[in-house]
Amino acid sequence: MTLLMVFYQDIKERLVYWFLFPIIAICSGVLFYNNVIPELFKTSLIINVCFVIFLIFIVFAYSKLKLRTSISETFGLGDGLLFIALAFTFSSISFLVVFVFGLIFSLIMHLFLKNRSEHKNVPLAGYLSMFFAITYMANWFGVIKSVYIL
Repeated sequence: MTLLMVFYQDIKERLVYWFLFPIIAICSGVLFYNNVIPELFKTSLIINVCFVIFLIFIVFAYSKLKLRTSISETFGLGDGLLFIALAFTFSSISFLVVFVFGLIFSLIMHLFLKNRSEHKNVPLAGYLSMFFAITYMANWFGVIKSVYIL
């Protein structure tokens, strides 16, 4: 439900309440922890957070060096907070696959819907949270076997 709230707020106002991100991290972390052994949880969490930090650093470097602009103009704080919150969701391989496909999904959604929006920036946190909500529902309804074991 919280992921869908992020989607709605980001689409409507391009602003998301900050307290939703810790809720996403805690709820998804509890779900992940309850479905795997503690050692896998710790290892996956470290790998996922390192991947997210590396990705944010790449976006920062690209915006500074190539675009010659500040990161706040190219990447929102909500996007970064959601990336960190999503690091608590799945095991490393599953997280990387779902995250990359979520980014592709976000790009496709933006390309189709950009003419209908009065904003010109991408609601990345919204699109990505909707993709993760769909992934969770697919897992709970048995469409995806398990997102926790890989």
